[in-house]
Amino acid sequence: MTIRGQISQEVLVDRSLIKKYNRAAPRYTSYPTAPHFKEALVDETVYLQEVARVGRESPHRPLSLYVHIPFCQQECYYCGCNRMITQDRSRSQHYLAALYQEIDRVGALFDRKKSVVQLHFGGGTPTYLDGEQLEGLMAKISQNFSLLTDGSGDYSIEVDPREASEGKLALLRRLGFNRISFGVQDINPQVQEAVNRVQPLALDVRVVREARAVGFKSVNIDLIYGLPHQSASSFAQTLKTVLAELDPDRLAIFNFAHLPDLLKNQRKIEASHLPPPDEKMQILEESIRILEERGYLYIGMDHFGKPDDELTVAQREGKLHRNFQGYTTHAECDLVGLGVSSISQIGPMYAQNLKKVHHYQERLTSGGLPPFRGLIMSEDDRIRHTVIMKLMCDFRLEFATIEAQYGLVFEDYFADGLVQLVEMEADGLLTVRDRMIQVTPSGKVLIRNICTAFDWYLAQSQTSTNFSQAI
Repeated sequence: MTIRGQISQEVLVDRSLIKKYNRAAPRYTSYPTAPHFKEALVDETVYLQEVARVGRESPHRPLSLYVHIPFCQQECYYCGCNRMITQDRSRSQHYLAALYQEIDRVGALFDRKKSVVQLHFGGGTPTYLDGEQLEGLMAKISQNFSLLTDGSGDYSIEVDPREASEGKLALLRRLGFNRISFGVQDINPQVQEAVNRVQPLALDVRVVREARAVGFKSVNIDLIYGLPHQSASSFAQTLKTVLAELDPDRLAIFNFAHLPDLLKNQRKIEASHLPPPDEKMQILEESIRILEERGYLYIGMDHFGKPDDELTVAQREGKLHRNFQGYTTHAECDLVGLGVSSISQIGPMYAQNLKKVHHYQERLTSGGLPPFRGLIMSEDDRIRHTVIMKLMCDFRLEFATIEAQYGLVFEDYFADGLVQLVEMEADGLLTVRDRMIQVTPSGKVLIRNICTAFDWYLAQSQTSTNFSQAI
């Protein structure tokens, strides 16, 4: 049931619509999206100028920190993250030395009155670091930024259960992390072998139980559908087992995008072993049915949560936000990215750090800062960003909201975009009436494709083939 004024969280899988509209599209963790960042637009000098300007104009905006740890012990064949595969643990210490320098220099740019209300460690594998390294890193961050110590912050970390030796989760909790995300992907041994990630269910059960025992308030589990040897029945069994044995507060069920031309590690996956498109649609359809039966609600873009989960509540109440960390409740923050390839969003500026570890380390060793490309949003960018993020998070958009914020006439400004929605409306993906766009339950799984109607850069550059398909 949906209470009046709240956002419906019903979702449906319509195979005919997916077959028609399942084209490559951005995931819209930003707008403009990262492929449109340019070295000529943002470098170290521009980064410093913009941070200073935004600091003067918005002195009380809190911060969200993202820290990238790129190392992994072993290669997962499906992975598309920026990571370094190495069994030489000493390399992480060299990286941390550079990361410490970045934290010192970037921290000095922000007023210590700005609280860090959100912190996320991602990777790679953050728990590749040993206990002493994790303690040292958190100490360095707390020396340079104002971390909350009362437990009210949203402090999360991604954990590979294979890198979570007994006692490590207790350490993470003592360091201030209160949300945790475990990568499981699939519990089927044949699938695990095919993607080079063998991870017994007993291990998953142990780490989740330990996380709850030491006081983590939210546990997220990542699964992937579309991997080799998966079928609708096998994935349904994985999902049911995960729900029964792990009882996560949130689930992220990601669509595997097989892009061997872009990702060398994915060439180790035999394409003939991947489930065909119809099977993938059946996997998604069955997954949604199982989750609804268990009481989980659709947040958006692969994410599901229990009814009382913070993201679920925020989505239902129209308070959800989206950035490079995915869905979040912290729309009020400037996002500061730390570490190789991480992206900051500070005021209207996007700034991405150097992508190669050795380039990142060299820049910091020489006394510089690692941002090397980015973009400063124009007025048009900001308008379209607001429209796209509203649709991505709320699945509806009132024209008057945009008009009041930016002083425009929606139908005039977005005449071309509204024309692109006509066919989608006829097919039942959305409705446009009473000066509002409302995405239907069948349109939600194709929200990325709906948002492309308002993406000026995509229309100009025709780079959609660089993105994955929705299903």
